[in-house]
Amino acid sequence: MRRPVSRDGDGTTVELVVETLGAGGDGVARLDGEPVYVPWTLPGERVEARRVGADRAVPIAWRHSAPDRAAPACPHFTKCGGCTLQHLPQTAYAEWKLARVREAVARAGCDPAVVGALQVSPPRTRRRASFAAIRTLQGVVLGFHAPMSRDIVAITDCAVVDPALAALLPPLRQGLGDVLDTGQRCDVAVTATASGLDVLVIGPVAAARLSNLANALDLARLSLAREPGASAELIALRRAPEIRFDGVPVAPPPHAFLQATPSGEAAIIAAVLAGLGKSRHVADLYAGCGTLSLPIAARAQVQAIDTAADALAALDVAARRSGRGPRVKTVLRDLTRRPLVEDELRGLDAVVFDPPREGAREQAASLARSDVPRVVAVSCNPASFARDAYALREGGYRLEQVTPIDQFLWSPHVELVAVFARPRRPRR
Repeated sequence: MRRPVSRDGDGTTVELVVETLGAGGDGVARLDGEPVYVPWTLPGERVEARRVGADRAVPIAWRHSAPDRAAPACPHFTKCGGCTLQHLPQTAYAEWKLARVREAVARAGCDPAVVGALQVSPPRTRRRASFAAIRTLQGVVLGFHAPMSRDIVAITDCAVVDPALAALLPPLRQGLGDVLDTGQRCDVAVTATASGLDVLVIGPVAAARLSNLANALDLARLSLAREPGASAELIALRRAPEIRFDGVPVAPPPHAFLQATPSGEAAIIAAVLAGLGKSRHVADLYAGCGTLSLPIAARAQVQAIDTAADALAALDVAARRSGRGPRVKTVLRDLTRRPLVEDELRGLDAVVFDPPREGAREQAASLARSDVPRVVAVSCNPASFARDAYALREGGYRLEQVTPIDQFLWSPHVELVAVFARPRRPRR
């Protein structure tokens, strides 16, 4: 019998039967005809759950478990808010992520049959992670936030991140004991590079207290941003951080955007280059440090456009040192406020764009009015991709191929590379 439940999620319990998985990876049950989202559950499972919101409940006990339920790869699963899908069987996991991409393609009015096989990054290959830390009376707690909470779950290991990042956790926890005051919080963004770990501490931390941390932890570089989004202040540079794109060494600025895994990055580059075909004049929009611009420059002229001056500067230096400088032109520009318009797009053989999660609404609309023969869209958000792809389709482009890529293992996120072509218009 179903127990009475308050609609405001006051902690009362209810027995639910999960019907499907939602877009966020949560199980979806029905209560009085309304959806209730239940994390860590699978279709067909019956659970007793505690209401924590108008449409959310947390499982307390399983009355019936799916027979193919997978054993989690990490002891922190369900406690840490990082992974949400470790309980999903491998085949069902891949199919669920593929379904998200196919649904986005269908919403754009295109044929889901163009979606290829999912390319999955292996465990323990994430080269970037942001850890949260707080100093309590008992010591420093370092890890990830709990689900839907500011509470920090202490992490002793992580099945997702590169082993170099996991190995940093114990000494970093100890080192932060000399940096933080009791009750003080900070975030620590870590990137594994070819020359060592690049670390950015984010928070109102005294720079003088950080000075010994780089040597103690053998960091390549240590920087400080006193609040999220603030400019980074260099604390120590022991070795220049180095990332390679198509064999070209790049020294990225602190906390610069990079693809999450090397294998995911390689898959994106390969799909983009295949989509460009024989294009000789290309614009790379939201270019960052040159993840795509440098490989493209090995075969074509490229305009690399981004709003981050420090990232473009790193790209420019790397291009000139590698001999690809004559083929790379960097342009500082906010494409949300000032998308490339038809006159600026004229003469290009192709445009590549890899925007933030909100997509490229303005730029996609401008491209839809252009005569650019090929457009290659890289997206980390199927929802915003569907909107942008719809604009391109309405403008006359045909979606030829979609490559789905899973860099964020056991999370709801999935990325894709989509290739659009404009059919040749008859000569007048």
